[in-house]
Amino acid sequence: MTDSSDPRTTAPQVAQLQGAPEWRTIDFISDLHLQPSEPQTVEAWRDYLARSVADAIFMLGDLFEVWVGDDALDEPHSFEAACAALLHEAAQKRPLFFLVGNRDFLAGDEFLKRSGMTGLTEPTVLHWAGPSILLSHGDTLCLDDVEYQQFRAVSRSPAWQQQLLAQPLAVRRAIGKSARTESEQRKQSGAPYADADAQMVATWMQAAQAPWLIHGHTHQPADHALGKDQWRIVLSDWHIDATQHRAEVLRVTPEGWQRIPPELA
Repeated sequence: MTDSSDPRTTAPQVAQLQGAPEWRTIDFISDLHLQPSEPQTVEAWRDYLARSVADAIFMLGDLFEVWVGDDALDEPHSFEAACAALLHEAAQKRPLFFLVGNRDFLAGDEFLKRSGMTGLTEPTVLHWAGPSILLSHGDTLCLDDVEYQQFRAVSRSPAWQQQLLAQPLAVRRAIGKSARTESEQRKQSGAPYADADAQMVATWMQAAQAPWLIHGHTHQPADHALGKDQWRIVLSDWHIDATQHRAEVLRVTPEGWQRIPPELA
């Protein structure tokens, strides 16, 4: 008998997205963690948006290192407003889709409007010319990160978000800076990223009737074969300013996928 309270065996509500019939090339990126202090990563992202030949681009969460509220778009000369303007320009060439992650979950309707992107819910299954693809940021699947899952349950409540967004923007920026510092200290300590729970992955893919799952969050890019023609494909994070250069675009066609550096996309 299935335990309905166990997230590993509880089928999620899966949103449906029908891709355009003419799509033949789709790009997926995640975990860029854009921030003013890493201008080389921002510039690589800017160049990629201008250069990509993809028919559609999907950004699966943690596009920003932190998002403190859509009202940051109205702050004069803000980093957020500049990024939204870049996205809006790119959206004139092809559709852009955005799924929030654990760092930018406060990005809302005004951000989507200003950037020209279409928001996705977690999880969404994409139907198009190739195999159906289940899309997720990936954080929900990492059940072994118990402390984060507890925070996630609280921080996704409308009441919690309303209380936070009621704080002055300067206060929220300070909170975001503190969270970044804490995260950096955790990385410096060598704390490993939790991986997706295998049983939960199987439950989600079965519920979506999708042979492929694409997600980010774990910073462990890999192609996991799950069975005949079934794959869990994990996106790369971007750290172009780091000592170890790392950035990938996952380019998908009806024939398969390849990982390419953004400068060749």
